Amino acid sequence: MNLKGRKVLIQDDNFEKALRKFKKKISESNMLLELQTRQQYIKPSIKRKIAKSYAEKRWKKYLASQELPKKLF
Repeated sequence: MNLKGRKVLIQDDNFEKALRKFKKKISESNMLLELQTRQQYIKPSIKRKIAKSYAEKRWKKYLASQELPKKLF
């Protein structure tokens, strides 16, 4: 992992603003996502199953959005 550029200076004793900037830098660099994936090994077959289940959920959500609303009379 490249840790270059992950520093934020605190100006005018405004710690909250510096913390927000730091969190934004970390989220933009996808560092948290990488750390979560490295915490444990997931077999490729399990990854495929998870991806397939997410795809099915997206498809069902899409189909539900395309249906006409129910008649309420």
